[in-house]
Amino acid sequence: MNRYAFGSVVLALSCLAASPVLAEDKPCFESRKGASELTPHKIQDGLPSVKCSPKTGAVLWWGDPLDGTVGMGEMPTPGDHSGGAAVVRPREDNLSLIAVCGVACHNGTFPPPPKDKNPRALTMHQDIVPDALDLQHGRGAIWCLDCHHPTTRNKLIDNFGKPISFNEPQKLCGKCHGPIYRDWRDGIHGKRIGEWASKGKKRWFVCTECHNPHDVQQGARNSGFAQIEPEQAPVLPKGLKSADHERHDNHGASPSGEAGLLARLMQWLQRITNVAQPDPVLPAPRGHATEAGRGAARLSPAPAVAPRDGIRGAGIRDQALVVDR
Repeated sequence: MNRYAFGSVVLALSCLAASPVLAEDKPCFESRKGASELTPHKIQDGLPSVKCSPKTGAVLWWGDPLDGTVGMGEMPTPGDHSGGAAVVRPREDNLSLIAVCGVACHNGTFPPPPKDKNPRALTMHQDIVPDALDLQHGRGAIWCLDCHHPTTRNKLIDNFGKPISFNEPQKLCGKCHGPIYRDWRDGIHGKRIGEWASKGKKRWFVCTECHNPHDVQQGARNSGFAQIEPEQAPVLPKGLKSADHERHDNHGASPSGEAGLLARLMQWLQRITNVAQPDPVLPAPRGHATEAGRGAARLSPAPAVAPRDGIRGAGIRDQALVVDR
């Protein structure tokens, strides 16, 4: 083996050895890009903590959905969730400046605490809020200090002026979004992963993991949830050349539009009409005289039936069974 071939082999082995490490160290996001990043790592049995999408950078599945979680803490009122152990992934650890923003830049003395909560232009944090006079949240009804504590800036604030941890933003969001907050507690809104049992341990995704609180309206989109780049279509099973059988525009799919509505209405009326109509009743066989004296069935109109009062009338004529003797 010459030295060039030997060098190629060493380079190939080095790439193979380094590739899992590089893939494992590459962060991906769970629910909202830029706010829920995590770095995959090995857990028990050598499984990865998460599987990242090579296309979108989003988490495809969790090796352990409860990895790195902590207890949610107390809910605002007792009995707010259906039961079981509720855990969350702490977010304060991902906020790099939260440890110093309450003691260095906003320590309650310098800069001086604001005298009111009226909107004003900001010279800092323009990477978070490009235009503080046009906050994309609340349609002009709220501003920064309605959510952030005025003196303890590494905390949020409730209606009574008490601090709220960044790990529990649901306590803040529930101040205004009551119906959504109740749905979130009941498991109708939001996302949970973990054990299937109703009393099992589950990880709850909190509000700011999915929604950007500083850009809820998203300008012209006017939507509270950022669009997610879709994953590529799955690989077709062996022997299947296309997925046309799954399309909704052919193969007996329900039509759409006014024509489709009329067609479905006609089908429904036809079904209930068929149900309402009784099955036809075939006449009963009747005897028929033969030369041999054996009886056979024949149909003959029945004589007029006299009313009960004895007055002979037209009566009701029907098919009757008559056997000739």
